[in-house]
Amino acid sequence: MIIVDTANHIAALAAKMAKPHVIAAYPITPQTTIVERLAEYVEKGELNAEYIRVESEHSAMAACIAAAATGARTFTATSSHGLLLMHEMLHWAGLARLPVVMVNVNRAIGPGWNIWSDLNDSLAQRDTGWIQFYASSNQEVFDSVIQAYKIAENEEILLPAMVSYDGFILSHTSMPVEVPEQSKIDEFLPDFKPGWILDVENPITHGNIVPPEPYMEIRYSMQKAMEKAKKVIEEIGEEYGKKFGREYGLVEEYRCEDADYVIVAMAAMAAEAKVAVDELRQKGEKVGLLKLRTFRPFPHERLKHDKMIVIDRDICPGLGGIVYNEIKGNGSEIYGFIAGLGGVDVSYKDIERMYELAKEGKEGWYPTEVK
Repeated sequence: MIIVDTANHIAALAAKMAKPHVIAAYPITPQTTIVERLAEYVEKGELNAEYIRVESEHSAMAACIAAAATGARTFTATSSHGLLLMHEMLHWAGLARLPVVMVNVNRAIGPGWNIWSDLNDSLAQRDTGWIQFYASSNQEVFDSVIQAYKIAENEEILLPAMVSYDGFILSHTSMPVEVPEQSKIDEFLPDFKPGWILDVENPITHGNIVPPEPYMEIRYSMQKAMEKAKKVIEEIGEEYGKKFGREYGLVEEYRCEDADYVIVAMAAMAAEAKVAVDELRQKGEKVGLLKLRTFRPFPHERLKHDKMIVIDRDICPGLGGIVYNEIKGNGSEIYGFIAGLGGVDVSYKDIERMYELAKEGKEGWYPTEVK
């Protein structure tokens, strides 16, 4: 079935079809219509889930953690300052090895107050132990939410997962999306089998104070699970492709086979970069695109092209572009551009211009301070 709808409504539909037992909801622009649509599904009896209207985003994640610890499949959604308010509980979910799935609609951090797209909110959570996916289309939003559950709940992983996409650019833009039958989703996504559970009949202590050595082991197991997640993401993406015709992995390469330069981008910027690559190819330029779909775990082994142009819609003050600095030092010739912060429009023509500047050996804040 093909439907045309916004990414937010598509994310809500995907969550519904994953059949969560508990949904924790708190509104924030531009995410609100996700939890509103899920409330409608529950109210109409189309989704059998406990819908919890909490008083803050911190409580939304706390509710998901508590529910997941009792063996429930959970879902929540947030954006920007809401995600930042969850920060403490994001660490808790990761260290507790609870496969909560959350959608984050990327929005800039204030002040000044800005409701447009910027990836700083989710990238600032990169050390919390969450698997992070970035979607470039409404179709990818749907597919990534479904896959996120199967990846997060894998017995070798058991880590929370976040699916992020650009506010307004995707969240409030309608696109055609192919939606499989519920029975097909059920075949692909089995029931949640928790790695541990709080059960009054079989009491345990969890999350209590621990000595240094066991804490070191907890952190080590979390790191190993994140490393294993690379293989699991690829395998589940391949399985999804065989079943639904759309295969996914850690990255997506486009026209990279003979490319002299490869543009590295993520989220909606990657979709615009694909257009730029086609335009540049028509001009005889050997350029390709590497779309970074997974930011955690970071796929260093897939970023080995000789010359790369990294476009960051984010900034780590005092360091620079976050993605650029993740890649820098791998032996490649890398040029970094920071562009589009706070929702500043970046067209394919701008990306073509960044490519030309990189060929001249220049990089920096585009377009204001390129050196």
